[in-house]
Amino acid sequence: MEKPSYLKNPEEIKLFNELRKRVNERIEAIPENRDIYIRIKAILLPVVYFGLYFIAVFNGDQSWVYITSFVLMGVTLVLIYLNLIHEAAHNNIYKSKKMNWLILHIFDFIGANSYIWKKRHISSHHAYPNVDGWDTDIEQSGLILIVPGEEAKGIQKYQHKFFFFVYPLYLFNWMFIRDFRDFFDKDRAIIKTQGAIPVGEKIKMIVYKLFYFTYQIILPIILFKVSVGLALGAWFLQIIIASVFALFVLLPLHPLPDNAFPKLDKEKNLPFTWVRHQLEVTNDLAENNWLVRNILGNFNFHVAHHLFPNYSYVYYNEITEEIEKFAEENGLTYKRFPLLKALGKHRDLLKQNATNAYYILEE
Repeated sequence: MEKPSYLKNPEEIKLFNELRKRVNERIEAIPENRDIYIRIKAILLPVVYFGLYFIAVFNGDQSWVYITSFVLMGVTLVLIYLNLIHEAAHNNIYKSKKMNWLILHIFDFIGANSYIWKKRHISSHHAYPNVDGWDTDIEQSGLILIVPGEEAKGIQKYQHKFFFFVYPLYLFNWMFIRDFRDFFDKDRAIIKTQGAIPVGEKIKMIVYKLFYFTYQIILPIILFKVSVGLALGAWFLQIIIASVFALFVLLPLHPLPDNAFPKLDKEKNLPFTWVRHQLEVTNDLAENNWLVRNILGNFNFHVAHHLFPNYSYVYYNEITEEIEKFAEENGLTYKRFPLLKALGKHRDLLKQNATNAYYILEE
C-alpha cells in the first residue's frame, strides 16, 4: 500500500540540516559516561518490579502487603516503559542491537507485546504522528473521538464528561483488545505500515499473554494460597494505577487542540515537511526537574525525541535548548505547556470533538 509523503521544501530541509549539525556538536561535547544511568536502570527497574511481585506472593496472608506491592508494580511498570522499553525500541540503551532487543522483550513479561509495540511506535507513530489512519496512537475507538473533523456519534457526544471513567481502563484495552486486534484485524492501521505479521509472532504473543496472566493471577492462588478476590483485586489495582500514571505522562504530548492533525490529500500527500510536521503535532512540558529527568525518562522533552529519536533521553535537555533557539530564529512552531494546563487542553479537545465545535489548525 502506498504510504503518505511529506511536503518537499529545500529551504526547510536545509534548515533542519543546520539544526542537526548544532545538535551533533552539542552532544559530542558531553562525556559518554552519561549513558551509564540508563544502563543502571535497565537492571534496577526489572529487579524492583519482580522483587515487588515476590514480596507480594510470599506475604499473601497479609492483604495490605500484597495490595501495596501490586500497586507499586503498576508504578514500576510505567517507569520500565518510559525509561527502558521506549529507549530500547530506538536502540538507545546499548550500542549492541541484541542487548536492546533483550531489554525490549521485558515488555512481553509485563503484559504487553514487544513485537507489535515496536512496529506501532517506529513504523506508525514516529513515521506519521497525528495522521488519522496511519498513527496507531490516535486510532479511533467507538467510545472516544480523538481526531478532529469527524462527527461525534452516540456516546462520543458525552466523552468529555465520562472519559475519566474510561481512561483508567487504558492498559486493559491494550492487553485484552488492542494487541489482539493489531495481530488479527486486517483493517487496523498497523497493517498499512507493517504488512502481514508472521505466524510465529502471533503464536509468541498468545504464549506470552498466557504466561503473564498465569504468574500474575493463577500462580499466587494455586501455589501461595492467595484468595481469588485478593489476587484479582490487587492485579486490577496494578493496571488501573499504571493506566492513570501512563496517560498522565503521555496525553499532553500530542492530542491537544493546539496540535495539528494533518490531513492527506487525494494523492496521500501531507501538507508539511517532515521537520515542520513534528513541530506542529508535538508538545513539550514546562516541568523540568530532577523527578522528570531521572524518573520519568525526560518525557517532558518530547519534541527532541521526535526530531532526534536516535539520541537517548539523557541528552534531551541540551537538544531541546538547541531546538527552542532554532525555532525562534526561523519562525517555526515550538509548543510547551505546564502539565496540568496540557491535561486541561486534552479535555478541551474531547469536548470540541464531542460538540463538533472543534478547532483545526490552518494547513
